[in-house]
Amino acid sequence: MSDWTTEAADTVERLVTTVRDRTVVPARAVTKGLVYGLLTAFLVGAALTLLAIALFRALSILLPVWAVWLVLGGIFVLAGGFCWSRRPPVSDHRGSST
Repeated sequence: MSDWTTEAADTVERLVTTVRDRTVVPARAVTKGLVYGLLTAFLVGAALTLLAIALFRALSILLPVWAVWLVLGGIFVLAGGFCWSRRPPVSDHRGSST
């Protein structure tokens, strides 16, 4: 009589473990990756901002301020142009009814 209760409890435990392994474990991995990715992006963005400010301050000691704006503006325009040229092509979804 007590044998079927043990088997039922083992079956329920096995079912719960299977469901947890297929749902909670992948969700936890995705969440962990998302949190670490956002944290890394925030820290890299802050570091790049501080680096740009430090570079501006250092160059303003050597050059007049207008020249620093010109140099750093040119660098950022060139970097933006490079990133713009490397973007993936955008498909045209306008006006296509077929």
